[in-house]
Amino acid sequence: MKIAMGSDHRGFACKQKLANFVRGLGHEVTDAGSYNEEYSDYPDFALVVAKRVGGGDVDRGILICGTGIGMAMAANKVAGVRAAPCHDLVTAEMSRRHNDANVLCLSADLQGEEMMERIVRLWLETEFEGGRHARRVDKIKKYEAEN
Repeated sequence: MKIAMGSDHRGFACKQKLANFVRGLGHEVTDAGSYNEEYSDYPDFALVVAKRVGGGDVDRGILICGTGIGMAMAANKVAGVRAAPCHDLVTAEMSRRHNDANVLCLSADLQGEEMMERIVRLWLETEFEGGRHARRVDKIKKYEAEN
């Protein structure tokens, strides 16, 4: 799977470690920045990753900022993106299983490295269930297409 990853300055160190972890799982990773720990603005990186996901250049995206919330808000502005801030295994699994999330947003400040790895692995391995959930996701897609 092709994964685009991005972070602001607060998520930089986590992104570097997680990128190696994701590669170790056998996925191709592209780094959309930031490229150091100098102060930066999360929308700049969220939008790059979201455009790659929404445009079909990559299969999924992973974004990291202080809480994961700002990244999700910015990424969800891009058509075709369903970004979910996930702070535990339940939200990670359900974001994929029921919502077909294609961008995972993580918190550099609230999650430890081990938990982040567990969340990422589960999120990447969990399939979308479809069925009644597909109907709901299709409603989101239809709204995007009309507006």
